[in-house]
Parts: sequence; structure tokens; C-alpha cells
Amino acid sequence: MTGGNESCTAGSTSMSYLTCLTYILEEWTGVEHIGDYLSYAFYILWLLFPLVVVFVLPGVIVILFYVSILLLHIYKRKNELKEAYSHDVWVGAKEMLATLWDGHGRIWHGYELHGVENIPPGPGLVVFYHGATPVDYIYFTARLQITKKRSCTVVADNFVFRLPGFKILLDVLGIIHGPKEACVRTLKKGCLLAIAPGGLREALFSDEMYTILWSNRKGFAQVAIDAKVPIIPMFTQNVREGFRTLGGIKILRSLYERIRLPIVPLYGGFPVKLRTFIGEPIPYEPNVTAEELAEKTKAAVQVLIEKHQKIPGNIFRALMERFQTQKKED
Repeated sequence: MTGGNESCTAGSTSMSYLTCLTYILEEWTGVEHIGDYLSYAFYILWLLFPLVVVFVLPGVIVILFYVSILLLHIYKRKNELKEAYSHDVWVGAKEMLATLWDGHGRIWHGYELHGVENIPPGPGLVVFYHGATPVDYIYFTARLQITKKRSCTVVADNFVFRLPGFKILLDVLGIIHGPKEACVRTLKKGCLLAIAPGGLREALFSDEMYTILWSNRKGFAQVAIDAKVPIIPMFTQNVREGFRTLGGIKILRSLYERIRLPIVPLYGGFPVKLRTFIGEPIPYEPNVTAEELAEKTKAAVQVLIEKHQKIPGNIFRALMERFQTQKKED
């Protein structure tokens, strides 16, 4: 070791730090011309760096989920005595999570929420287009909690309830998986309820054309009719540019239809501009059928897409919008 250091400083001019490090590694490993191997390795890393970033960034969202779960466990531990005497023990936890996610939305996506005045003071069914991830919905509920002190229950796919460690998060945030009767009860309690009729199929297999994939689903419309509440359409601009999937691969679509699990690879996490737009509510009408109301809702979401989203979506354009100071008009 000493000999290596002396070799590095020998002579009238000292070697560069990198050259010295290469020399020491050659002595330790006994491999000649190790510098060439290192140069090749650095070249491969540089070449693959964009690919690594594309697939690693989505992991940040997963980390945030588990950070949220950890914070809830800490909060529960510190408030075990209060829980026995208070029905509102989780209010502080909800505010804490809302601050965490709203901060992420502001910093990473410059998140904006428009049309919040269209949400009625009482119960309502929020119906939205499902992006590759529901991160826009999370930002929406966080901003709603902070600015209006209102929470919004959401209907999630069954697989979400099988994710390890997620139970406490689902319980605190009131996330449900149905059925229709549970949704109606939630609305009759005076709460907001959110549903993405396209579900996982829309999340995985829609694309930059923002095609609505609701098939013939009308259960959400029947829920609104039974609960006698308005439907509030919602859409987030550039939600497909933040995260994308490889849903265009036919074999993955066939596999999903067989096992109904989100096995389609996800990539992205780009800091694109996200703006959520809430449309005017569709009022309850006793004489409207579920089929008619479902079509009205789909048309209302389509109008929001056409008004606020440039088709086809473009990641570079969405990134540039993130750094523009001028806000888009409602």
C-alpha cells in the first residue's frame, strides 16, 4: 500500500488522482490495463443510464407509498391512548400524508388543481380517466384535504388490497373495493366517492391518444342514481406523459385478460406538468337510466380531454410545459 502511494508521487510531476487510482487497482488485482476495462464499464453505464432512469424513477412513487405507511405506523404508535377516546384520531395523519404528497406534486410536477368550485358541498361521485398510475388522483385528494379540509374515498382494484403492508394505508384513507352497496352507503353518508370506470384496463392499455376504455360499464352510474348524487367528471392533463406502460404488446394484453393482474411493465416518472381539471357536475335526474348517465359521463370526460390535452400526448412537450410560468386557462 505504501509502495503504491510512493509510486503515485514519485518523479517531478505527480500522477493525476484517477491515474494513481488505476495504478493501485492494477497492483491489488494483478490485472494489467485495468484502465481500459474501467473506461469500457463507464461507457456501458453512460449508454444505459437513460434506460435505468426510465425504469428506476417509478420506484420513487413506491418508496413514497411505503414512507407513508411507515409514518402511519409511527403515528398510530404515538396515539394509541387517544385512539380509545377519539373518533378523529387519524385526522392529523391524513393532514400529514396530504402535506407529503402535495409537496411531491408541487415540486416534481408543478401540480395544479382547477375547477374545485364544481365540487358540491355535499356528496358526489367523482369519475375520472385512469392514467398509468393513480398518482394524479393522489395529488387531487391531497390538495382537496389541504385547501378544503375534505377527504374523498376511492374505489380501488382488488389487487391493491393484496399489496404487502398496505392495509393501514387503505384503512386510514378509506379506500374500498366495492361492491355497489358499499359505494351507495358511502355517498349516503355525505362523502365524496371517486371511481375510474376504466380501471386497470384503461391504466395499462390506453396510450398517448387518451382513449377512454370503459367498455359497457355502467355500474358507477347506477351507484349515482341509487344514492341520488351528482357525477363530477375529472381529468388530469399530461397524466399519460408522466408514466407510460408497454401495453401495446399484444401478448401482455392477452396475459392480463387471463390473470387480471398488472403485469405490464411501467416506465416514466418524468417531471411533466400535471393539471387536474374538474368539470361541471352532472345533476341527479330520477328519470335517467344508468346507460344514459354512463354515456353522459363518458362524453363529459371526453370533453375535458379534448379541451385540455393535446393529442397525441408528447413527453418532451409536457416537460416544457412544466417549466413554463404561464398557467393554462380553465
